[in-house]
Amino acid sequence: MKKLHIHIAVENLSDSIHFYSAMFGEAPGVVKEDYAKWALDEPSVNFSLSKRGRTPGLNHLGIQVDSEVELKAFESRLRKAKIATEQQEGASCCYAYSDKHWTIDPQGLSWELFHTLSSIPRYGEDTEERLKNAPSACCSP
Repeated sequence: MKKLHIHIAVENLSDSIHFYSAMFGEAPGVVKEDYAKWALDEPSVNFSLSKRGRTPGLNHLGIQVDSEVELKAFESRLRKAKIATEQQEGASCCYAYSDKHWTIDPQGLSWELFHTLSSIPRYGEDTEERLKNAPSACCSP
């Protein structure tokens, strides 16, 4: 089996373990003083590239779900962990019409949790940049 590997350098490992444990719905399988790893079977990957005038590099990370029920479960899990999200219903973005929740990890990386409802003929825009400019969008007390 092949798996996509994503490695993110973090400033505070504890805050990041809290955030990603809520995001993935489980604790990491490996935790060291300077490292944590989740070996997840779910979610699989939806990998996309765009050339839309933004700074080259990692734009955002995301998890695409198959139903509104799954999307609400993610949002509920993050809310329970006191992690802020911004809901975006009926977003027209990336040639798709989707319902979304955005959040930001402790390093400032944007995460998009979304359920695609249909495809559309235009690229569109979405909420990521507005949330990214919030003073403290993640791990609020």
